[in-house]
Amino acid sequence: MSAPTRIRATLRDGVTELRMLMSHPMENGLRKDAEGKLIPAHFITEVGVQRNGEIVLEADFGPSVSTNPYLAFSIAGGAPGDEIVVSWRDNLGGTRSDTIRVT
Repeated sequence: MSAPTRIRATLRDGVTELRMLMSHPMENGLRKDAEGKLIPAHFITEVGVQRNGEIVLEADFGPSVSTNPYLAFSIAGGAPGDEIVVSWRDNLGGTRSDTIRVT
């Protein structure tokens, strides 16, 4: 299992600002190791973000996204204590889901 997704969710002037850093190697399958063998592809394919159970973002990622992807965006509204859930799935079937409260 990967390290937890680092999430910040802050409310400013009626807008919830979300920033997240997902821990993932994001290998594209084209790089070679020290012995010259291809490193197998291993990358996030789907990302979802929910606020209080409502989907606010769904994204498709691919092999061209960098290691440990960083994602930031804002959504209208929100309140302190709202639950934010960030989930992802990778091409090998691995998944991760982390939760935070808006401050």
